[in-house]
Parts: sequence; structure tokens; C-alpha cells
Amino acid sequence: MFAATLLCNPASPVLEPPLIESLRNAWGGGEAVWLAPGAAAEFSLEQMPDNRWNVWEDLQKLGVDLVIQPNAGRKKKMLLADMDSTMIQQECIDELAEEAGVGARVKDITARAMNGELDFEGALTERVGLLKGLPETVIGKVLAERITYMPGGRHLLATMKAEGAYAALVSGGFTAFTAQVAAELGFDENRANTLTVEDGKLTGEAGRPILGREAKVEALEQITARLGIGAADVIAVGDGANDLGMLKRAGAGVALHAKPSVAAECDIRINHGDLTALLYIQGYGHGDFKG
Repeated sequence: MFAATLLCNPASPVLEPPLIESLRNAWGGGEAVWLAPGAAAEFSLEQMPDNRWNVWEDLQKLGVDLVIQPNAGRKKKMLLADMDSTMIQQECIDELAEEAGVGARVKDITARAMNGELDFEGALTERVGLLKGLPETVIGKVLAERITYMPGGRHLLATMKAEGAYAALVSGGFTAFTAQVAAELGFDENRANTLTVEDGKLTGEAGRPILGREAKVEALEQITARLGIGAADVIAVGDGANDLGMLKRAGAGVALHAKPSVAAECDIRINHGDLTALLYIQGYGHGDFKG
């Protein structure tokens, strides 16, 4: 059995019963269950529809995301999340670069790296080099003034943790940011790169080894082994090329507002919903939300 979930941006709910009923009837689905009025609904299916992606494309034009996945094992025991443009709405290195006066140059490198056009480690090394001489105190300034959280993140963490799930934040960004984001949202642990500092200023170098795509996969494998669970028990979320390894390895890999080249390789693509989409696709209703 499969579960078909339709959802949209909960801040601008556009889901209406006629749309759900027409699709349910066309596919011979079970009775519709509304997870959140106007924002999310689901129904069961006996088999995967042949025209799944054609329907997905049509629904995208309406501002609706469609996810179809096996019903068994939907509720996961672990959340593995990227940070930049996933749990927060910015790329932390881009924000530091703005303070350093090299914003445009660094943003271009970041965009190309996240789209898979550049080697991640080389791109990170180049960008960090452009931050040389920036006062360490700027990190706190960026955290306080430039960083905002992705909508739905607090509900996602609180709800999954209330159900006993473990949450890990694994980023190609920096520990100076992941430590605060993890503490604020309730992650159990965080892993990221480090910015080296001397005499109160950034040296323009990152600590080695660089945490990139493979390190995220290693985190998934190490943490699941420690918890005594499998990759199938994990829901992972990210948006960039360096997230693809963990997204493909996890039982549910969610491409959230992802780069087109990244989304194309994932079966779960959330372009309109926020982080609560990760709860809806696990079968949680809005009434189940914590936080």
C-alpha cells in the first residue's frame, strides 16, 4: 500500500476538497483524510500511479506538492537535517561575506557549489579565504541580525522528539552557527566545519577535514549504528548537491526548496510547503504538532 500526500504552503492554503476527490477517484484511492484544513490531505493507494510525475507537474502549477511513498514505516525514528537554506533561510557563509564586503562573489560560488557545478571542498576553501581578517565578533552579529529560521522547524523538531525520534543537524557550514541553531530548535547533536581564528580574526582557513557530501552520509551511518536503527528509519532533508548522498541513503530523502538538479534526483520534492511538510508526509496531522 502507498500513501499519497498533497500539501501546500500553510501560510497560503490552497488545497480544496474537489481537487483531492478528483485525484482520489482517478487513481482509485481510499477515503481522503485531512491532516490540516486547506493545507494537507492524504489518501491510500494500492499501487504507484503510472502518471505520477505528470500529475505532480500539473499540481506544481497550482502551488501544491504531491508525495507518494510506501505507507509502511512512514513515521521515522531519526531526523537528519542540513542547516543552510533548510533549517535556516540563509547561507551562513554568504551572510558573513556580506559583512566582509565580498557578498556578490561568494554568493555566486555558493550557488554554483550547491547546484553541483563546483567541487564542494574547493568552493568552501575559496569562500572562506575571502573572509580572512574578518573580526570573530561578526559571527555573533550575523546570528543576531541576519539569520532567520525556516517556517515549521520548531514544530518538526518538537513533534518528532515527542515521539522519541533523534535529531541531528549536519551542515557544510560552520559550528559557530550550527551550535546555536541546534540549541534553539532542539537538535540532539550537530556536526559542521570550523572557522579558524587567531587574535580575534578569521584566518581565512577552515579546519580539516572538510565536512562535505560523504561526511553527511557517514553521519547517517554512524548515528544509526549507535542508535541501533537502520537507514530506512531516517528522514533526511536538504537542498544542495552535497546533500544528495544522505538524501538517497535515508529511508525518506526530502529535497526542500532544492536546486533543480538536486530535486530531479529525489522522489520527495517539497517546493511549496515548509518544514511541516516532513510531518505531513509521515502521517502526522496538525493536531499532533508540538512546539
